Amino acid sequence: MTSLWMPGAEKLDIGNHAATDGGKAKAIAHITWDRNATAAKPAALVPYENLRDYFSKNAAGKQVAPHILWDPFTGRISQFFPANSRSLSLRDLAGGTRTNRAGSVVIQVEALFFPHCKVDGKVYAALADTPCKGWPELQAWVHSWGVPNSWPMGAPAGFKSRRSAATWASTGGWYAHGDVPENDHTDPGSWPAFVGATAAQPAKPKYEPFPGASWFTIGRRSPIVAAMHDRLVAVGCNRYKSSANKNVIGSGDVASYEAWQRKCGYSGTAAKWPPGKTTWDKLQVPNV
Repeated sequence: MTSLWMPGAEKLDIGNHAATDGGKAKAIAHITWDRNATAAKPAALVPYENLRDYFSKNAAGKQVAPHILWDPFTGRISQFFPANSRSLSLRDLAGGTRTNRAGSVVIQVEALFFPHCKVDGKVYAALADTPCKGWPELQAWVHSWGVPNSWPMGAPAGFKSRRSAATWASTGGWYAHGDVPENDHTDPGSWPAFVGATAAQPAKPKYEPFPGASWFTIGRRSPIVAAMHDRLVAVGCNRYKSSANKNVIGSGDVASYEAWQRKCGYSGTAAKWPPGKTTWDKLQVPNV
């Protein structure tokens, strides 16, 4: 029988349980990222107890608690919500998808990690470089709740956002925090590979899936924006005054994309910003 509380995990029930909305089972991969370090200036890993106590005892911490805190260096795991409750680590804007509830389960895992952390004298640039102790057991428990061992938007590979509201709504599996609609974080950067016979992953799509009209906000920074810029230039819709900061949505993107929508046969308000799915798919922005 599937267990609400992961076997072997420290149970620290903080209450405040709430039902999920049903739908495709999901898991969300986060890192705690509680210090900013660099390759030139690494920093000691924050003690596990600090984060455990923050999520279980601190009033502010309880408001952003995940289901699971996982230490990939020791394999220690603490759990704050049962699997069938929503947890609170995702940003959830009014009126949109209820990110923390959007599935039969939405199991959120916070790995104790930040880039260039130092443990026992060794510096780790990526989570996948750590010993990843406890990951097979954690993966198996999450999978027991119906979460496919797959990344619908591709496994984390660098700190970036690839949000697609359509994929999120229709497909179960593991999602990077950076791939969840309405969220502006870019973690976890990497994640350990799935283990066992059920670890098959879907092929990475050739083109970026439509991220939803609400994604296209002025000032958004993403490699997808730079890829869109290059495609708009390539199809003869260059209305840019500069190529500086081409990974940030600005007025040049608006003018160039509206030119593209007119080229696709739209006019009037139908040609106005933001992009629509039909013209986005025709633009064929390479998957980044």
